[in-house]
Amino acid sequence: MTVALAPDLIDAYRTCELATLTKDGSPVAWPTSGLRLDDGTFLLTTSLGYPQKAYNIRRDGRVALLFSEPAGSGLASPEQVLVRGVATCPEEVHVEPAGELGRLWAVLMERQPASRKYLDWPINKMTDFYYMRLLITVTPTEVVTRPLPTTTNAALAGSTLAGAEVLARYRSVVLIAVDAEGAPMLVRTSVTAETDGYRVEVPENAPVAEGPAGLLVHRHDDKLWNLHNANVRGVLVADEKGWLLRPSRLVEPGQKHRASMLDPIRIGRECQATTRRYLARHNLARPSIPWDAYRRIRAALPKR
Repeated sequence: MTVALAPDLIDAYRTCELATLTKDGSPVAWPTSGLRLDDGTFLLTTSLGYPQKAYNIRRDGRVALLFSEPAGSGLASPEQVLVRGVATCPEEVHVEPAGELGRLWAVLMERQPASRKYLDWPINKMTDFYYMRLLITVTPTEVVTRPLPTTTNAALAGSTLAGAEVLARYRSVVLIAVDAEGAPMLVRTSVTAETDGYRVEVPENAPVAEGPAGLLVHRHDDKLWNLHNANVRGVLVADEKGWLLRPSRLVEPGQKHRASMLDPIRIGRECQATTRRYLARHNLARPSIPWDAYRRIRAALPKR
């Protein structure tokens, strides 16, 4: 059902899933963290190491946010909250932790204490891209709450479908789809494996349509660490039994499910290369990070 914003419920969640549209109209989604502002909008950011969501939003501002991973929230009986709306992402690169962005940095450092080490020498020489941020503002047009699924994906173990080994490690998945108008749609649900795809449980009031789609899984602990996320890309089709996602490939942009000690080095190098390309594409000099301003925020937080 469509409802007003549920601030206490939304604010308890440590992360949300953000869906945008690619150049060909395919929906993609990844986990992020943001801040609900007093005017009812949401402030999200992305570093220059991961600018694709910014490119997508500048091309088509229709987005969806889903608050559905309750780890660390302290919620006894959480529901999932879908927020659909329109986003903007100006080209200005922000490095000064001031105003609402400063408040967001304080929230992130408080909830994810392990990230505070990025401010220390010499690691900050390799992670400066993390503090080069593009600001995303989401204005809601629809808010819907639904129950969280109670089943698990354990039955996927042994399936030969693309991504089944990864999905089987999670209790549920987030279906990434579009509605009849091509706007992104998200719902956390459960899936089972069939011969040619994943059978997806879709609520009757979830307005999904056939087309490019995906299944997102991600995790974090109570301190927003031990992160992993993966996305099974494919096509969603309707048949006599409901909805079937025919997978084509598994995408893991960060830590792999078969983790390697070299993953952090690989991720850092990829983000630095992407940052250099973004700055060159926009004819920008590499900005200097005001490290002392961030360290003052860190110093004001309780030790964890």
